[in-house]
Amino acid sequence: MDVQLTDHYGTKPGLKTSNVNVTPGRECGSGQGNNKTKKTRRGKRGKRRRGKKPKDEPPPYLPPEAEEGNIEYKLKLVNPTQYRFEHLATQLKWRLQEGRGEAVYQIGVEDNGLLVGLSDADMRASLKTLKRMAEKVGADITLLREREVDYGSDRSCRKIAEVLVRKVPDDQQFLDLRVAVLGNVDSGKSTLLGVLTQGELDNGRGRARLNLFRHLHEIQSGRTSSISFEILGFNSKGEVVNYSDSRSAEEICESSSKMITFMDLAGHHKYLKTTIFGLTSYCPDFAMLVVGANTGIAGTTREHLGLALALKVPIFVVVSKVDACVCARGALERTLRQLERLLKQPGCGKVPLLVANADDAVTAAQQFTQSSSVTPIFTLSSVTGENLDLLKVFLNVLPPLSNSKEQEELMQQLTEFQVDEIYSVPDVGTVVGGTLYSGVCGEGERLVVGPTDDGRFLRLRVLSIQRNRSSCRVLRAGQAATLALGNFPRSLLRKGMVMVSPKMKPIICWRFEAAVVLLFHAKTFRSGFQVTVHVGNVRQTATVECLHGKEELRTGESAVVCFCFLKHPEYLRVGAKLLFREGVTKGIGHVAQLLPDLNTPDQNHTHNHNNNNIT
Repeated sequence: MDVQLTDHYGTKPGLKTSNVNVTPGRECGSGQGNNKTKKTRRGKRGKRRRGKKPKDEPPPYLPPEAEEGNIEYKLKLVNPTQYRFEHLATQLKWRLQEGRGEAVYQIGVEDNGLLVGLSDADMRASLKTLKRMAEKVGADITLLREREVDYGSDRSCRKIAEVLVRKVPDDQQFLDLRVAVLGNVDSGKSTLLGVLTQGELDNGRGRARLNLFRHLHEIQSGRTSSISFEILGFNSKGEVVNYSDSRSAEEICESSSKMITFMDLAGHHKYLKTTIFGLTSYCPDFAMLVVGANTGIAGTTREHLGLALALKVPIFVVVSKVDACVCARGALERTLRQLERLLKQPGCGKVPLLVANADDAVTAAQQFTQSSSVTPIFTLSSVTGENLDLLKVFLNVLPPLSNSKEQEELMQQLTEFQVDEIYSVPDVGTVVGGTLYSGVCGEGERLVVGPTDDGRFLRLRVLSIQRNRSSCRVLRAGQAATLALGNFPRSLLRKGMVMVSPKMKPIICWRFEAAVVLLFHAKTFRSGFQVTVHVGNVRQTATVECLHGKEELRTGESAVVCFCFLKHPEYLRVGAKLLFREGVTKGIGHVAQLLPDLNTPDQNHTHNHNNNNIT
C-alpha cells in the first residue's frame, strides 16, 4: 500500500512521495551491463553507505516565509542586542496575534525557506533567546521536533528546530476549535471521545462512552441519537487537560490555553437529520471520520464523508479498534486500502497521509490546514491506547482555520446569534444555546429574536453567558455558548431562529432561489417536489416551485431552483450553504436570492422590513 506521509523537509507540502525512492544523481541501468559497470555501481553504493552524498543533490527547503500567518523563520537567535531583542519580541506578538494565540518558529531556516541548520551551541543559544522572548510576552514554548540537516560536502552536524509558542490572547479565555465526530454506528466514536476526555482507557465493552450519553435509551442500546458536546484541553506547554486531573469543566477551562470541543454526532441512518443539523448549524472547524478497523467502510461512512465534503469541512480519519485486528492483521490492511481508494476517487480527490509517529503527526497538522486535499489517517485503539498519543499531538498542534483579520471583520459586523437549542433551567429561566455568527454579545445586551410564525421579531435581554459550562462576560464571533434570557417565554422560541441586533432590521422570507447541484435522485427532480432544506440552523420542509431554464433535473445536473417554505418564514442570508434531502434524494448549493412572498397574503412583509415588525 502506498499511503505515505510526505517529509516536511525537502518536499513540497501537500505532495505525496512515491514508493520508489530514486537517489538523485544515480543512473537507472537496465541490469545488462558488464562486470566493470557493476563494480563501479557497487563502489558508489559503498561510498553512499559511508555517509557521502552526491555534490549535485539539491539542498532541502521549505516554502518561502509568508508575511502574514503565524509561521516565522529564523536563521539563529544568538546573543541579540537589546534593541534587536525588543524588535524580536514585537515580531513574536504579531505572529501570536495572526495565529489567535499560537505561533510556530522554525529555527535554522532562512527567509527563503532554505534549511541551513545550526550547531548544537548555536541551537541552545537560539532556544534560550526564544524562551526569553516568550516570557516577555507572557507565552510558553514547546519544542515540537528537532532534525539534522546534512547536505553537500560539509560533514558537520547541523540541526533544525520547530518550536510552538502559545499564549492565550488578552481578549479571550482560550483558543477554541470545534471538531464534528462522524462515522457509522458501532465504529467507536463515543468510546474514543470518552477515552480522550476522561483520561481512562476503555474496558472493551463500552464503559468509556457512558459519560457521553444524554438519554436512557442511548445507554441501553449503546448508540448515540442526539448531539453531545465534550471538551479536551491543552495548556500553554502542550500538556493534555481533561477530567482525569480536573473535577469539572470549569477547572479544565481555567487550566487550558487551547480547547477542542468535540460534537458527537449520531452514526445510525435513522438519525441522519440530527447529524446533518449538527454539521450545518454548529459550524465545525474540522470533521473527524471514525472507521472501525474490523468492519471497514460500511453503513453511513460514505454518506457522512460526502456530507463533510459537500459542506467543505476539512476532514481527517481515525481507524479505531485496531486491537480487534491483532489476530486478523489483514483486516486492518483491507480497511486502509478501502480508505485509500475512497479518498482518491474523483469525487473526493484527497491525498491520504498515514500517521505513524509523533513527527508525522506534527507534519500532518501543518499540511492539513495548508492544503485542502491532505487527509491524515490515524490507526489507534481505545482499549490498549495504541497510537492515542499521536492523535493528541495532532490536536495540540492543529492551528485554527481563520486568522485574526477574518475574526476582526466578523466582530465589526452587527450581532447575529443562531438558536440551536432551547432549555428551561430551574432558578435561571429560559436558556438558548447556539453559535454567534457575527458581532459581539455581552451581558445585558438587548436583542430581537425571530422570526415567529407570523414573521415578527420579539425584544429580549441577555442576562448571562456561559461557554463550556463556565461563565463568560463577552461572546465573540465564531464562538458557541448558552445565553440566559430570564423569564422570556420558552413557547415563543424554536430551533432555527436568530437573535440579532435591532439595528440590523432583519429580513425574512417564505420564498428564495438557490443555485443547486443534484447529487443523487432515482429518477428526475422537478417542480412540485417536497424536500427537507438545511440552511445553517434552519431545517424545514419546502416545495420546489420551479426550475429556471429546465423542466427537470437528473443526477449530477445543476440549476437555479425556487423553493417555498411550508410552515413558517425563516431568516436566511444570501450566499449561505444549502443542503436538501428527501429519502435517497440529495442536493447541495447556496442561497442566491430572497424573493417576496406572492402566494400568502397574510405574510406580505418579506422583502422590505423596518422596525414595525419588532415588538
